[in-house]
Amino acid sequence: MKTVIIGSNHAGIATANTLLDHYPEQEVVLIDRNSNLSYLGCGTALWVGRQIDGYQDLFYTNEAEFRKKGAKLFMSSTVTQIDFKAKIVYFETESGDKSQESYDKLVLATGSKPIIPNIPGKTLEGIHFLKLFQEGLEVDQDMSREDVKTVAVIGAGYIGVEIAEAAKRRGKQVLLFDAMPTSLAAYYDPEFAQGMDETLATHGIDLHFGELATAYKGKQRVEQLVTDKGTYEVDMVINAIGFTANAELGRDHLQTFANGAYLVDQHQQTSDANVYAVGDCATIYSNALQATTYIALATNAVRSGIIAGHNIGGTVLDAIGVQGSNGISIFGYNMVSTGLSVTAAEKAGMAVSFTDFEDLQKPGFIKENALVQIRIVYEKVSRRVVGAQLASSHDISATIHMFSLAIQEQVTIDKLKLLDIFFLPHFNQPYNYITMAALGAK
Repeated sequence: MKTVIIGSNHAGIATANTLLDHYPEQEVVLIDRNSNLSYLGCGTALWVGRQIDGYQDLFYTNEAEFRKKGAKLFMSSTVTQIDFKAKIVYFETESGDKSQESYDKLVLATGSKPIIPNIPGKTLEGIHFLKLFQEGLEVDQDMSREDVKTVAVIGAGYIGVEIAEAAKRRGKQVLLFDAMPTSLAAYYDPEFAQGMDETLATHGIDLHFGELATAYKGKQRVEQLVTDKGTYEVDMVINAIGFTANAELGRDHLQTFANGAYLVDQHQQTSDANVYAVGDCATIYSNALQATTYIALATNAVRSGIIAGHNIGGTVLDAIGVQGSNGISIFGYNMVSTGLSVTAAEKAGMAVSFTDFEDLQKPGFIKENALVQIRIVYEKVSRRVVGAQLASSHDISATIHMFSLAIQEQVTIDKLKLLDIFFLPHFNQPYNYITMAALGAK
């Protein structure tokens, strides 16, 4: 059995490792247009902001490791065509040589691509996007220029907020723009995003929310950013508007979702029985929505790769759906969420309610302490939990995993009310904020 995998980041690597580690009869071929593999893009801001020593440890595997396992790799190679009927992948190497590989099973792991605003001046120098390692390197090098004093970041999602922090840590004046009224609007309700907005402003980041970029101006390099509310002098622009599925190769052959992502079943199989799609180029099932959707996260990519690998190898393994659990830490302020915010639920047409609570993490007599803000979102009729958000300067990240499982298992808000939660002053309060929030539900 020969499996060809197009794409060698998180999802492609997880598929390859599953096949190579568990199914020795498998012949595995990896093809990627990039020159490197396994880059942890979520660490780019840590490196650019000098919170870690360098980018080297952001690569968790390499070509040698895969070749040692018996895989065949073609890096810096661009796939030009796929003959789905003959089951052949055609590609071109960096040197211009044309080649091809036949397959029994094909895995599309082509990931996502940045959303590029089609506005005047977009080809000027000093305008960047953040996805690949090379793009992170360009941002880091450009930010090192002495003449770069003011950096504009467009998009206040996770990547935008993180790179804004990184630029500020590098001593730059930072302007953060977003069309939404708050930061992190895709993940948190306004009441929660407000805490992040205050953190950003307190640390000197100039916030411009509810403001839309309309043009870049400059002679050769960007000098001004124009929005629907004003014109700003800038020396560098980083676009972090968001991502969409990179699903061009199979668009004319495979069934796709509303945003163009490959539509897959619980085995990651596409509408072509011999083709699987994993990671950001594919759909995923949301347990909160109880419907197929699109959520681009590295954790989802890894899980989908494992599922595809085992099913290709002959072991039936069903996906159990995801909650889209996520988190962020900016200037020591931590936020985590899973499932749906109230805003997202209502946008999806769900009738939901929520319960909020705020308290210290530990009893007041404990010196090292912090406030914790929690919101639990639940469906009005079924009362099943569909989302949760927490925020604190304390590390509250582990709590979100319980809520992720609750959403997956369709636990109701009422079952959380008297959940057995231990108490010890070193860790928490006798009246735990999870219990108190649940008890506060209507």
